Amino acid sequence: MQAIMNTYGRLPVTFVSGQGSWLIDTEGRRYLDALSGIAVCGLGHAHPAVTDALCKQAGQLIHTSNLYSVERQQALAEALVRVSGMDNVFFSNSGAEANEAAIKIARKYGHDRGIHEPVIIVMTKAFHGRTMGTLTATGNTKVQEGFGPLLNGFIRVPYLNIEAIRAVVAANPNVVAVMLEPVQGEGGLATAPADYLQAVRDLCTDKQLLLIFDEVQTGNGRTGKYFCYQHFGFMPDVVTTAKGLGNGVPIGACLARGAAAEVLKPGNHGSTYGGNPLASAAALAVVETIEQEDLCGNAQRMGDYLRQGFRERLNGNPRLQEIRGHGLMIGLVLNQDCPALMAAALEQGLLLNVTSGNVIRLLPPLNLNQSEADQILDKVTALILALN
Repeated sequence: MQAIMNTYGRLPVTFVSGQGSWLIDTEGRRYLDALSGIAVCGLGHAHPAVTDALCKQAGQLIHTSNLYSVERQQALAEALVRVSGMDNVFFSNSGAEANEAAIKIARKYGHDRGIHEPVIIVMTKAFHGRTMGTLTATGNTKVQEGFGPLLNGFIRVPYLNIEAIRAVVAANPNVVAVMLEPVQGEGGLATAPADYLQAVRDLCTDKQLLLIFDEVQTGNGRTGKYFCYQHFGFMPDVVTTAKGLGNGVPIGACLARGAAAEVLKPGNHGSTYGGNPLASAAALAVVETIEQEDLCGNAQRMGDYLRQGFRERLNGNPRLQEIRGHGLMIGLVLNQDCPALMAAALEQGLLLNVTSGNVIRLLPPLNLNQSEADQILDKVTALILALN
């Protein structure tokens, strides 16, 4: 590991293969993956649709650049427009880059309207990425520390506080957009209620502001709809996604509609690798498989099953304070920090994550079956009961 920069606190395991919801390490031990590479492998591991798409495309053409038309990219864009209801797409390599594109759209949207110092309203405890733009938009001082000075052009307000947004908009004519996550994946899985999100949408419509949804983690079927906003009956102006879009192949997407879809012109933005034939082939296979196998429906059913199971098994237990999330994006809020829980789960053959110190984050594959869900219930419940 000395040849790799020391940027991750890695657990002592190396995986060499996987199948469905399971991973196998160098010692041949099997692990139930309730994390999916942090919401990435929504189809599980070694899904034949992705494998076949990658093998076929790699044998034909991997990269040409965006100086030319890319057949698979066009097909993927059409599929995403269809499932999202948006107008067009910009492809990148990651969620952070997709969010950078959204930030640039918002800033140019303001400049095009004569606002020379545009401002984007962002949220406390948000996480949008680690590039300088997305790091500034992120509401976590721990990940920002040591990387100042951060960028101008962002005003932070408390998450889920519509009056705070209204006050900033009323006091600052330079506001051009509101950017938020409908579920804060890194922020303890805090989940926005429908009335709050509708109020933000109404405010943005009334003031001609762009509403940007960061669905890097919530998109691609994770919450039981293809995009989380589809639970609420309205649309953002810009939505970003990545993670589960490529099932492990790096790709991100920034989708826009209406005026936001017309902001960027040739030369305004770009990406050498974004949407190249290989990544687009993998992502197209993911989109088609999510639809063909009704994985949004399965995510909703299995998510409901897990939440109900935890309520029943931990009913009255003071350690469990709240259950958050939608679909197969589940947060178990505990009454204490549990820094050793990831390692303890690993010893029990289970992969999970702890965020915000005291929130167990479960992000299993969208094609999780009931037997695997029962194993997650058994193992996680036992881990919680064993806490000191």
